[in-house]
Amino acid sequence: MKIGPKYKIARRLGRSVFEKTQTAKFALSAEKRNANVEGIRSRSNYGSQLLEKQKARFTYGITNTQLGKYAYQVIDSKVKNPEEMLFINLEKRLDNTVLRSGFATTRRQARQLVSHGHIKVNGVKNKIPSYSVKEGDIIEVKESSRDKSIFVDLDDRIKDLNIPSWLKVDHKNFKTTINGNPTYNTKETHFNLGEVLQFYKR
Repeated sequence: MKIGPKYKIARRLGRSVFEKTQTAKFALSAEKRNANVEGIRSRSNYGSQLLEKQKARFTYGITNTQLGKYAYQVIDSKVKNPEEMLFINLEKRLDNTVLRSGFATTRRQARQLVSHGHIKVNGVKNKIPSYSVKEGDIIEVKESSRDKSIFVDLDDRIKDLNIPSWLKVDHKNFKTTINGNPTYNTKETHFNLGEVLQFYKR
């Protein structure tokens, strides 16, 4: 997916949408820029919903069509907690699981690992970034791929990594086991999935 100028997008949507903009330097730059802006332009409901949709889309590195597909599936299912279900479906993409496990430093890198055939699911090579993992699945890096440069500093890279509780990661053996479902916490999510769903209900 062609994204465009990441720094420009992050200034509009927030620095959390991309890994490369989640730095103190970028945060300081954004604060200075916002301080120079006089007044705050109010947004319509549609504008607010569109903004939240864009935040979610760029965070997961997916197209409008892909996000719409996830949203409509949740809306049509009429589940009790649609926001939570949408979050779970997005988090359990294979490329996101590879990223959350620490095997990649960016979502784009994680997607490339999958699409280039370096990742196996339950012992079978899987080249579909959007594949939805399930409880009990075992995700692993192919043995022949473990000596690649991307994994040279893996031990140092994962020291401060916050692994989600729904993943059991064995970095020594390049494996991740899916232990359950992600927990949706609105305080830890920088976009509003309720607004996203409202956008697609229009």
